[in-house]
Amino acid sequence: MRESSLAKTVGAQSVPRKRPIVAIVGRPNVGKSTLFNRLIGERKAIVDDLPGVTRDRNYAEAEWAGRRYLLVDTGGLDSAGGGLAENVQAQSRLAVAEAAAVIFLFDGKGGLNPLDREAVDELRKADKPVFFAVNKLDSRQRADNLYEFYALGIDSLYSISAEHGLGIPDLLDDVARRFPGAAENSDEDEGTGHKTAEPLHVAVVGRPNVGKSTLINRLLGFERSVVDSRPGTTRDSLDTPFELLGEACILVDTAGIRRKARIDDRIERFSVNRSLRAVDRGDLIVHLIDGPEGVTDQDAQILSYAVQRGKALLLAVNKWDLVSKGDGGVEKYRDEVKYRLPFLEFAPIVFMSAATGYGVRKSLETALRVVKAYRRKVSTSSLNQALQKIVRAHAAPLSHGKPVKFYYGTQTGTEPPTFTLFVNLPRAVPESYRKYLTNQLRQLLEFGPAPIRLHLRGRREQGNKNRS
Repeated sequence: MRESSLAKTVGAQSVPRKRPIVAIVGRPNVGKSTLFNRLIGERKAIVDDLPGVTRDRNYAEAEWAGRRYLLVDTGGLDSAGGGLAENVQAQSRLAVAEAAAVIFLFDGKGGLNPLDREAVDELRKADKPVFFAVNKLDSRQRADNLYEFYALGIDSLYSISAEHGLGIPDLLDDVARRFPGAAENSDEDEGTGHKTAEPLHVAVVGRPNVGKSTLINRLLGFERSVVDSRPGTTRDSLDTPFELLGEACILVDTAGIRRKARIDDRIERFSVNRSLRAVDRGDLIVHLIDGPEGVTDQDAQILSYAVQRGKALLLAVNKWDLVSKGDGGVEKYRDEVKYRLPFLEFAPIVFMSAATGYGVRKSLETALRVVKAYRRKVSTSSLNQALQKIVRAHAAPLSHGKPVKFYYGTQTGTEPPTFTLFVNLPRAVPESYRKYLTNQLRQLLEFGPAPIRLHLRGRREQGNKNRS
């Protein structure tokens, strides 16, 4: 399938943007990520003294004076040096192109730079409001540094310190005045007065250079993430509005996950922690496996982490076009994955090539099926009919000569589907029988690709609850 056709299919570019986008741009190391973190109120972007830490566009929701907007952190606008540097430049220019307003940062500590003039000349060509702010003016000695930037012919300059929050309110007041009308910036569905549902968070994870950013770019239909052949190109977890076959969601592109013993650079170490946090934030985890390399211990560790947290999972074998198809092909490979990951018997396995588009459409359809099962709710009567059928087919082992009796059950949660079963001897039910119950409930109640959590409680506990 051609990339443009796929983008149309998934609706990535047709998602209506109800909130204006504000892009933060500037040369490397002028404090863009520090300002980004200040405005969203959390440490989402990686902040370091090394230039060029932020490579991709990094989206987050922010609010000022009751107005919500999407804030975008970017790599530095600089003279492109080819290769990865040139790709980073392209990311910044795309951010400016899609933004409703732009905040351009100067370095008030380092002073005026010839590259600032080039960037200002380029931004003057953009048909949108640009707010020029001189950052790092956090002392009386540095305050006078503001005036040298007027040599660029800018009428209005904002003196700020992103690190200490100085001058930020005046800047944001003026930015917010240029936002579209309140109706376009509302959290409510037009004409209904009801708030929109929380979008599904889809986290794309995997080891470095497995093809995560390539898949993100194919799904979105444009160069969302910097793609480079070197492992670890994507350092931040990056959020992007996305539509999965009609399902509104947020696509989270994560930094590659490596063994901690192999991580020497402090930025990469912070990125690993961010990737694990992305698993925590995700509802659906799409874990990419390198097709030619196969399942590794690191894959198993991360997937185990996701299972413990009850996440919906899709295993995607990427670079399938590079795998030898002899000796059984798909089925043999699937059996090998299941052998290496026996705790993931419920998770579907798909085969794709993010680079060519092979299998991507089918993967999206499978992902949607996983999400529906993950959110599914069954009636109490259906659950208890299934429970009685399961127990009659194979009763629990006796406990010190006493039978274990299952009275009834109820579904007590979704995402993941959670069931509470009331039994006379909950501690006497062995782990093997719990697994049997879980697998049978998944099959009879059609929760196939979803993880299931099972809680066993004594009947007396329910009676106390009712009396309270």
